[in-house]
Amino acid sequence: MIFNKDMLLLYAVSDQNPSKKRTLYDMIEDSLKGGVTLVQLREKSLAENEFIEEAIMIKELCHRYNVPLIINDNVDVALKSGADGVHVGADDEPVAEIRSRVGRDFIIGATAKTVEQAQKAEKAGADYLGVGAVFPSPTKKNAIRITIEKLREICASVFIPAVAIGGIGLDNVMELKGGGMSGIAVVSAIFSAHDIESAAAELKKKAQAVTKIC
Repeated sequence: MIFNKDMLLLYAVSDQNPSKKRTLYDMIEDSLKGGVTLVQLREKSLAENEFIEEAIMIKELCHRYNVPLIINDNVDVALKSGADGVHVGADDEPVAEIRSRVGRDFIIGATAKTVEQAQKAEKAGADYLGVGAVFPSPTKKNAIRITIEKLREICASVFIPAVAIGGIGLDNVMELKGGGMSGIAVVSAIFSAHDIESAAAELKKKAQAVTKIC
């Protein structure tokens, strides 16, 4: 799947603790029905073979909606499952090493909290950046916060697109106006919602509004 910045508009990161009453597959499908434009599958506790099996199923689901699947951290799972790409943090496999062993169509996202990190990731071959945390995050309580001004600075320092991440929800997303990002990455505001499809649809409208002037 050929990457473009519009895929970042509403970037859903799967919740590691989905509702016991529903499968993660069903929850992701509801998010896709609501208009999610990219899914990142994050599984910290699964064995690799189980992660691959899950990724294959989720990839097939996402592709039915013409939405790419990104795997968090694990390049081998991404390659073995046929996922569209991987997202890595500062402590994961370096972007340059990943790019050296995958094709140009393989999407690589990288976390950046500074201008230096952003420019290094771009030079190494990243396709997009994840910038944050812009708000306190319930899924990463120790995440380093950045200001909206820093978000704008980072986005302006590179040519590749960026997505804002960290504690974003319906109550604060409009505060990101002017941040320069191409979209928002959301975890709890989608997957902890009572009505996932409706939450995703409303977040997509706000994402369109908040990125329109950027």
